[in-house]
Amino acid sequence: MSQPKIAFVASPVPTAQSALDALSGLYGNRPPDQADMIVALGGDGFMLDTLHGTQGLDLPVYGMNRGTVGFLMNAYSADDLVERLNAAVEEVINPLAMTALTVDGQMHEALAINEVSLLRAGPQAAKLRISVDGKMRLSELVCDGALLATPAGSTAYNYSAHGPILPIGSDVLALTAMSAFRPRRWRGALLPKRAIVRFDVIDPGKRPVMADADGKSVRDVANVEIRSEPMVKHRILFDPGHGLEERLIREQFV
Repeated sequence: MSQPKIAFVASPVPTAQSALDALSGLYGNRPPDQADMIVALGGDGFMLDTLHGTQGLDLPVYGMNRGTVGFLMNAYSADDLVERLNAAVEEVINPLAMTALTVDGQMHEALAINEVSLLRAGPQAAKLRISVDGKMRLSELVCDGALLATPAGSTAYNYSAHGPILPIGSDVLALTAMSAFRPRRWRGALLPKRAIVRFDVIDPGKRPVMADADGKSVRDVANVEIRSEPMVKHRILFDPGHGLEERLIREQFV
């Protein structure tokens, strides 16, 4: 069994750095642009950073959990890593593309693997108008915020906001509100993956709103448009029997 050329990357926390030293000593450590695959050591946040940072390399990324949350990660072990990498199952996911226009006329773009969220940025609730594929669907949502989540991100912020968990191959996006005040307890919506979703902020001067795409934040937005980006493909490796499909099902029975 041949050993792939591995690029190890790690979050700055001590447990991840210790694992980086141990694994580099056992298996070597190549620069990412000279590797066959990337092994990311950390938590889910670091995994998202790694996927974003290496998307131009078209390399599979195998995560091992050295953080606090590990939904996108495999269990950590320094033993038999080559065998685990060769047996790993690949999942391909597409991110969301966010285009946000601020009240001063600036345009900002970002990609999100998990979700794009809009959040109130002041003491008063946000007021949002929601359109899907150019047709207004909700004239006014009064809330703390709203988000659009991918299946891969549906167990993250979306699930905490009582949104649905989506099967990884469902080609569906979850539109979920946080603390909806009007319409009272609005349950959100399931939308086809191809849908283009637009949020317009009503009265942004009095009720400021920020937009966030996987930790990349834009303040004082006037409107935000979100669509799936099929041209960008993230390749994630999982141990057999522990892929995203199994994890999404298991999460619903915890």
